[in-house]
Amino acid sequence: MTGLRWGILATGGIAGSFASDLRAAGLDLVAVGSRSQESADAFAARFDIPHAHPSYEALVADPDVDIIYVSTPHPMHHANARLALEAGKHVLVEKAFTLNQAEAADLQALATERGLLATEAMWTRYLPHMIRVREIVASGILGEVRSVSADHTQLLPSDPEHRLNALELGGGALLDLAIYPISFVWDILGAPTSIHSVARLIETGADAEVATVMTHEGGAVSTTLSSSRTAGPNRATILGTKARIEIDRFFWSPSVLRVIDPEGTVLEEFDGRLDPEAGGRGMQFEALAAERLVREGNLAGDILPLAESVAIMGTLDEIRRQIGVRYPGESTGEQA
Repeated sequence: MTGLRWGILATGGIAGSFASDLRAAGLDLVAVGSRSQESADAFAARFDIPHAHPSYEALVADPDVDIIYVSTPHPMHHANARLALEAGKHVLVEKAFTLNQAEAADLQALATERGLLATEAMWTRYLPHMIRVREIVASGILGEVRSVSADHTQLLPSDPEHRLNALELGGGALLDLAIYPISFVWDILGAPTSIHSVARLIETGADAEVATVMTHEGGAVSTTLSSSRTAGPNRATILGTKARIEIDRFFWSPSVLRVIDPEGTVLEEFDGRLDPEAGGRGMQFEALAAERLVREGNLAGDILPLAESVAIMGTLDEIRRQIGVRYPGESTGEQA
């Protein structure tokens, strides 16, 4: 098999972006599933997809599909990914991977049992500038990395009934926005050894702003700020004893990074937007990585191992515990 045959589960905005990037990369998009035939047909016509299914059950039963991109809202990720895994399909699950760590661990166990790939669609990890960031850090040119800071702030709808503000849909800044800087911090510094979080909650009980200060192995410190009610610089910085990395606005998407010494001299500038494969939104990189992992038989993952996604969900659980956010239907044991 030279490539996997993709199916897309759900037809929202992020599904459209993913489908567009699959097409731009020449990947094999063969099916879509929605909750209605009308919606599936419209999406299939838009992206020239041969199979349009009126249910998620019909999609996962399609013998022409090898891997499914799960793009439903957060609370549905676990059930939808489980449906696909039980049908023998690999899954790429939109971030945040699940609603909590218990759900993530369940998917990890099922994927391992079935010998299938389950991986989180944290597309930032796979972008050209982030690959270069990891190379620079590994080279030692920064010296000892002592701190990382990143923010993700956007002016999003304030309607209490909007998905982003509805607790029953996993609403709040944490799962939609903070997952980016928190995953970034994990990528550079690894697991936190301590977590301190503060937040402002809105009338629905969801977090509109959330900030973290975390320590990591060796005493390194990270700070993150995320907000759904304000638009800020959205940059990231990695500070080392010999130099630093600064990533331009919208650090989580194809962007520009600079390596700068203590005197302010730019030692390197890398423009991830100029990569010949970085057209569109850039979601094709995570899809290509998923295909590579299946081809290599590396179902545990590498750039973002499934075990790390599960552990990151544990970090998010602890942040929610500290700020007092619990999603409807969660038991005490589900939020560590």
